[in-house]
Amino acid sequence: MLLKFTKMHGCGNDFMVIDLVSQYVKLKPHLIPRWADRHFGIGFDQLLVVEPPRSPAADFRYRIFNADGSEVEQCGNGARCFALFVRDRKLTNKDHLVVETKGGIIELFVTGNNEVTVDMGAPVLEPEKIPFIAENQAISYKIDANGQNFDISAVSMGNPHSVTLVEDVKTADVETLGPLLENHSRFPQRTNAGFMQIISPSEIRLRVYERGSGETLACGSGACAAVVAGRLRGLLDETVTVHLPGGTLSIVWPGEGQPVKMTGPCKKVFEGRIYL
Repeated sequence: MLLKFTKMHGCGNDFMVIDLVSQYVKLKPHLIPRWADRHFGIGFDQLLVVEPPRSPAADFRYRIFNADGSEVEQCGNGARCFALFVRDRKLTNKDHLVVETKGGIIELFVTGNNEVTVDMGAPVLEPEKIPFIAENQAISYKIDANGQNFDISAVSMGNPHSVTLVEDVKTADVETLGPLLENHSRFPQRTNAGFMQIISPSEIRLRVYERGSGETLACGSGACAAVVAGRLRGLLDETVTVHLPGGTLSIVWPGEGQPVKMTGPCKKVFEGRIYL
């Protein structure tokens, strides 16, 4: 059979998006790495799946699979693409969507000009809920990886993140340090490793080595986690512009207990069909 799909991106973080509301396919995770291959497949960082909601309070269920086939809890850039996709496919005409994810409920607001604001919910800072192994909750943690010492922040935005301050993201050794932190034993479910350079209290640069995908051009949940980490350290303002290799996001976080809101662009690249 033929499966219809759409290729989309948010700040260069690219996705294959499939609608399992109007078409039925039993998704086989072992096929995802083939589809994700940039030489022999479609090529993407994550596969996004639209499904009917399980809760009557939600409009849709939103599932995310990394390029290696592993299912994850959250993807902020993908959430923006998700919102435009369901409207483009005429699955809804709502501007405000309530969506189930593996990491919990999120809200999406289509604001026009191919931009979407995502209410990512309040960040989770308790180590056992991230999950991160630590005796007590702290603003930052000292960890050792392969003989190197790191000072990181640990935050969950529905998915686990570590955030490391660097002087210059351009020269940061993300290719080496990213996998060390992603697979560190203190993150039982692995982590997305962010590397943040602070330009000013209202502006940062960020690179993210994503769990199961490697370094991507942008990571929305990673941008949220970085701003949370910077705010907790007293280094950032409530509204921060985040420059990623693939584009720019605006992140707003008033403080602990409050939701993080992310606004940024998303775009459809092409549509296609693939044989199963």
